[in-house]
Amino acid sequence: MHKILIIGSEGQIGTELTIGLAKKYGHEKIIASDIKSETAIEAFPVKYYQLDILDGKKLKEIVLEEQVKEVYLLAALLSATAEKNPSFAWELNMQGLFNVLNLAKEGIINKVFWPSSIAVFGPSTPKDATPQQTIMEPTTVYGISKQAGEQWCNYYHKNYGVDVRSIRYPGLISYTSLPGGGTTDYAVDIFYHAKANGEYTSFLEKDTALPMMFMEDAIRATIDLMSAPADTVIHRNSYNIAGFSFTPDKLAQAIKKKLPEFKIDYAPDFRQKIADTWPNSIDDSDARKHWGWNPKFDLEAMVEVMLENVNPNLLFQGQ
Repeated sequence: MHKILIIGSEGQIGTELTIGLAKKYGHEKIIASDIKSETAIEAFPVKYYQLDILDGKKLKEIVLEEQVKEVYLLAALLSATAEKNPSFAWELNMQGLFNVLNLAKEGIINKVFWPSSIAVFGPSTPKDATPQQTIMEPTTVYGISKQAGEQWCNYYHKNYGVDVRSIRYPGLISYTSLPGGGTTDYAVDIFYHAKANGEYTSFLEKDTALPMMFMEDAIRATIDLMSAPADTVIHRNSYNIAGFSFTPDKLAQAIKKKLPEFKIDYAPDFRQKIADTWPNSIDDSDARKHWGWNPKFDLEAMVEVMLENVNPNLLFQGQ
């Protein structure tokens, strides 16, 4: 089998995707890369390169040297972080995508995965059961870059035959790495604080409903989409997928069932304005029909696994 390159392997998604791909295909087939000097992934001894995705020359060198034919491009600035540095966020999120798509256009690589996000939607988008095809008027740099990226993916597929596939991720919840600067990060951070000191201050209002997904489901969806026959992948911009939706208050109540002393309060910050433009829930029926998507985790199952596995020391080491 050809080799697979993960770009952004040290991020929240990249860490678990690297492990998931190594489990499926064997660690010798997986090449990990990130801007960091060394990898923190210890579960599988995959080969690692330090790579700035804006360095197209080095990217091409790695791909050719390792005979990479499949690329998962995860390097990006997320929603909250991108708002603090809009020009760099645009450059990183867009030029990185072009660097990979152009390798596919040249026939050097055969298949590309690029993640989109619910950030492509905006205040004019239907908020409940948001359709696959709908109004998109994003209000953040991250959302604008993802919407543009979706269109470029579709363009490269239609005009150059590039086999590019994408998912609009909702908020992702994981216990293996710290949050990376997203608006939905409270749903990860809350578990660390619940176990460390029994209390948490949410940066979103208590009744802010957002689509979420447990990371194990997200990784499975990603690998399943990339494994699907090309003729079943109808949407070449990006697919809606969903797990479950909840508010900070609903999540806190689910945690209190396991930790009755847990307390939460609310101090909304600039991320509230971002969250207010995003959907409450997602219609992912196309992903279910086209390539068999089906989540395994609901809210209660996710809370149980998170409380069993989060390590509060990881939070403090990251500060």
